[in-house]
Amino acid sequence: MAFKSKIKWVALFVLTLSLGSLTVHLSLTKFSSMSLVQYSAKEALSHDFPYIGSPVGRNKRLWGAVRSLESLQPYANPRNLYPVPGKTSNGFIYAKIFGGFEKIRSSICDLVTISRLLNATLVIPEIQESTRSKGISYKFKSFSYLYDEEQFIASLKNDVNIIKSLPEHFKSARRRSEFPTFKPKSSASPNYYVKEILPSLKKAKVIGLIIMDGGCLQPILPPILSEFQRLRCRVAFHTLQFRPEIQILGLRMVERLRAWGQPFLAYHPGLVRDTLAYHGCAELFQDVHTELIQYRREQMIKQGIVNDELSVESHIRRENGSCPLMPEEVGLLLRAMGYPSNTIIYVAGSQTFGGQRLLIPLRAMFANVVDRTSLCSKTELSDLVGPETPLPPDVFKMPNPKSEEQLKEEWNRAGPRPRPLPPPPDRPVYQHEKEGWYAWITENDKEPNPSPMDLRMQAHRLLWDALDYIVSVEADAFFPGFHSDGSRWPDFSGLVIGQRLYERASSRTYRPDRKKITELFNIIRDDMYHPKRNWILSAREHLNRSLSEEGLIRQSLLSKPTSFLSHPIPECSCRISSVEITKPIKGKDGRILFGGEPECPKWMQSARAEKARTDETEPAEDENDEPEQLEPDVISSLTSLIDHDEEWDPND
Repeated sequence: MAFKSKIKWVALFVLTLSLGSLTVHLSLTKFSSMSLVQYSAKEALSHDFPYIGSPVGRNKRLWGAVRSLESLQPYANPRNLYPVPGKTSNGFIYAKIFGGFEKIRSSICDLVTISRLLNATLVIPEIQESTRSKGISYKFKSFSYLYDEEQFIASLKNDVNIIKSLPEHFKSARRRSEFPTFKPKSSASPNYYVKEILPSLKKAKVIGLIIMDGGCLQPILPPILSEFQRLRCRVAFHTLQFRPEIQILGLRMVERLRAWGQPFLAYHPGLVRDTLAYHGCAELFQDVHTELIQYRREQMIKQGIVNDELSVESHIRRENGSCPLMPEEVGLLLRAMGYPSNTIIYVAGSQTFGGQRLLIPLRAMFANVVDRTSLCSKTELSDLVGPETPLPPDVFKMPNPKSEEQLKEEWNRAGPRPRPLPPPPDRPVYQHEKEGWYAWITENDKEPNPSPMDLRMQAHRLLWDALDYIVSVEADAFFPGFHSDGSRWPDFSGLVIGQRLYERASSRTYRPDRKKITELFNIIRDDMYHPKRNWILSAREHLNRSLSEEGLIRQSLLSKPTSFLSHPIPECSCRISSVEITKPIKGKDGRILFGGEPECPKWMQSARAEKARTDETEPAEDENDEPEQLEPDVISSLTSLIDHDEEWDPND
């Protein structure tokens, strides 16, 4: 009995101790729960950069300025006789602009230039992607959804007369379509406007322009019209300011990236469906993405945009440099340059065709890959959009089951007896196969019209591209995945490269030759993650050359004939006087490709000398030219992620 009594006392003691321990743990949980925070990419960066807020020296080989381009300075002011527009003009020009962010920005610059050329009053253009019919917030008009109207009008008062809307007595006539309307191409010459459009403008006093090609004036103008090229620069790089909410959030994103005390690199993949279809790069993708690209290419052929066959060898196009560099290839190039695995990489672009799965290799090589969703909260992004009218959600609907009569009718139509075994049952239809924007490809041969939610999302992409544009221009280095593609449209990377060249020509802006890069990757295609040292040095040499004069000359040859804003020199720049005088380099057509800039005014030279003295005091890291190899765990994890390719949702 005494033994049993002792056991009871021991059990009671253990039970009391357990209850006390549980009470203590619950109390600690209650008082410490307020300090718990959700995981985010911003907090995760602190593990790689413990010295937050304290600037560290930069590796000049990776982040330093390009010395040979430091003498180039932005200078878009008028240099010749440039009269202020008078109160009277030849008439009014109103315009409708179609297309995405890149086409809108380039088209507005051309519109202002044409208005100056024709001595016309420009009505604030209508951006069709952000009209009220697209479901945007009632707070904005089409232009003010993206840009600051007041700033646009005020900053161009010495160049062009701009009004917000047509006078009242012209509005009713416009609704009745009484005014002539033109659809100029992006290759329209100044003579076309002077001889064809100016007489109609003087006669009707109002004309309309419909711009769909991303521009309405040829990119390269004769030297006698250099003042119009500088007007383009003033519009693109000074006048076209995003509305204050976009500016504030974009600069806040840059501050958050710099808060870790480390430089960051911006990367734009350039994987856009229209561009991929134009160049025939469908076979570089898988599954439904190939079909979607081919469908879009077929539509372009019918519209006369593409004068080529539907089915082409994508790998041959890739070797010609017509297809984009994949994120995996960009990651390997950055590692060959010597960028460490903790480099902060900002991925720009409102959408990446192919989904996030294409970024898996890049994220495996660089741990700190972020985008706008990593740097901004959902509240910040929703505040940028503004209050919107709720739209009915796109509800997933299963296919209707067949009735007994339909099944009997199919059986009777099955053919003569004896009949074969009945077909196997249809495979189940998964919800994700019907919910995405790509679901139509499994059932129809024609792409359906965009839903109200799709139209609203297209308007939102303008805002996301604007944020990415601000970050990309301010980045310490920029790497384009696809630029100077030879199409007739302006591209996002080209606009970023052009503004970086205008504002800070010496900033590290890579301009890789995709054809040369493809030749390099063909050498190591069987073992891309263990390149030899001579391959790394060859890749590094090519990328370094793309930063300097060689890259600028190639950019001028390939990109400027398509978009002047992608290469605004020498028209919009000047050169600080130096011991080394750069001789102008001309192309076969006599056009200056590099050099030939005038000497900067004295006030710019003194400011530049002061900045040079400041830069000399900045600390620098030890430069290490040894190429960095990929870690074995990175290679194994990367391989497993790529091999695991079952039931991927193309929306991911």
